[in-house]
Amino acid sequence: MKTVTIYTDGACSGNPGPGGWGAILQYGEHKKELSGGEAHTTNNRMELTGVITALEALKEPCVVELYSDSKYVIDALEKGWARGWKARGWVKGDKKPALNPDLWDRLLTLCDYHTVRLHWVKGHADNPYNNRCDELAVAESRKYK
Repeated sequence: MKTVTIYTDGACSGNPGPGGWGAILQYGEHKKELSGGEAHTTNNRMELTGVITALEALKEPCVVELYSDSKYVIDALEKGWARGWKARGWVKGDKKPALNPDLWDRLLTLCDYHTVRLHWVKGHADNPYNNRCDELAVAESRKYK
């Protein structure tokens, strides 16, 4: 399988409010930037949408090195929370409804298709790819102001 490196980030001006997401996909010498946004959304929805859209852009099963500054995304996947929410009918351990089940369901399906290795990066720090994803996400969110 091919190994693809993906960086993603989400942004929201207000929460909820206008939001955007950005992603960078790298394979060998190839690099592709993706971005999008919504007029009324949340930061977590944008974080999830960036990851989902990047994974959906892959045309075959891949090993994916996924880098995100979202603890929401990384922890829910790495610690098995999202699979637990799904198994309980989108109910969290505290009996409250899990948020964003539509997006989590899509992401879990993609994680079954690809081999995804998760990496958390500190946001707004010294990672140029994360910073570029942030620029893309913020630019998209501004289109809705």
